[in-house]
Amino acid sequence: MSVSHIRNPIEWSGAALVQMGRNFGTALNALQGEQVHAHVTAPVIHKITVTDLFVALRKGCEDFAAYRTDVVVLCLVYVVAGLVIARLTLGQGLLPMLFPLASGFAILGPLFGVGLYEMSKRREQGAPESWTNAFAVTREEGFTAIVILGTLLIFEFLVWLAAAYLIFRLTMNPATADSAQRFVTAVFTTPSGYALIGIGCGVGFLFALLALCLGVLSFPMLIDNGRIGLENALVASFRAVALNPVPLALWGLTVAGSLILGTLPFFLGLVVVLPVLGHGTWHLYRQLTG
Repeated sequence: MSVSHIRNPIEWSGAALVQMGRNFGTALNALQGEQVHAHVTAPVIHKITVTDLFVALRKGCEDFAAYRTDVVVLCLVYVVAGLVIARLTLGQGLLPMLFPLASGFAILGPLFGVGLYEMSKRREQGAPESWTNAFAVTREEGFTAIVILGTLLIFEFLVWLAAAYLIFRLTMNPATADSAQRFVTAVFTTPSGYALIGIGCGVGFLFALLALCLGVLSFPMLIDNGRIGLENALVASFRAVALNPVPLALWGLTVAGSLILGTLPFFLGLVVVLPVLGHGTWHLYRQLTG
C-alpha cells in the first residue's frame, strides 16, 4: 500500500519548493523584461513612533467600516481555507502541524493583504467603494514584481513548515500525536513539550521577522508605484525595519498575535482581523514614506 506524500511534510515541502523555484525563474525573466526602462527612485523612509501604529490601525478600521460587507465576503475565503487545512491536517494524522499552519498566516499576511492595500489606495483616490477594487491590483504596473514577492513568501512558508516538522521530530515522540488529548498533555506537561514550545517559538519568530522585513513596505510600495521595481521595494522595506526597529517590531508582534487569535474560533476571527490589519498596513506605509 502506497503512503500519501501528505504524511511527510519535509518531502512534500521539498517537492513544492522545486516547483516554486521553476515558477520563480519564469517570473524573474518576465520582471527583467518589464524593468528595463524602470529607473524610479524609492521614496525616503521616515522614522515613526508607536503612536503612528495606532493611527494606522485607526485608519485601517475606518477603511474596514467603509468596505465592511465587501471585505468580510473576501476574507471568508481565508476562513474556509483555514477550516479545510485544519480538517486535512487532523484527518491525515498531522496534528503537530496545525499550529505551524495557523501561525503561517503571519508569514503570508503581507501577501494576503495585497487586495486590501489596493482597496485602501482606491478609497484614498475617491473611487467608489466596491469589493472589485481588490482585483484592480492585477492591472497595476508592478503586478509581476508582486507575484515574485508573493512567491518568496510562499517559499518561506514552506521552509517554515519543514522546519516545524523537523523540530517536532527532534523534540517529541511521534506517538504522542496519535490523539489530540495525548499531544496537548505532552506539549504542556513534559520537558520535551517545553523544548518544542521554546525552540518552535524561537525559530518561528525568526521566520516572522524575515516576512516582516520582506513585506511590510514592499507590497504597498509596488502597488503605489510599480515602476519602483522589486529590488528598490525590498531595499526600502528592510531599511524601514532597520530605521524603526521598535515600532515595527511591535507592529509585527501585533500582526502575528492578531492573526493567531483570529484563527479562533474556527478561523472566523480572520474576517475582522485580516481587513483591519491589511488596511492598516497600507496606512503604515503612508506613515513611513510621508
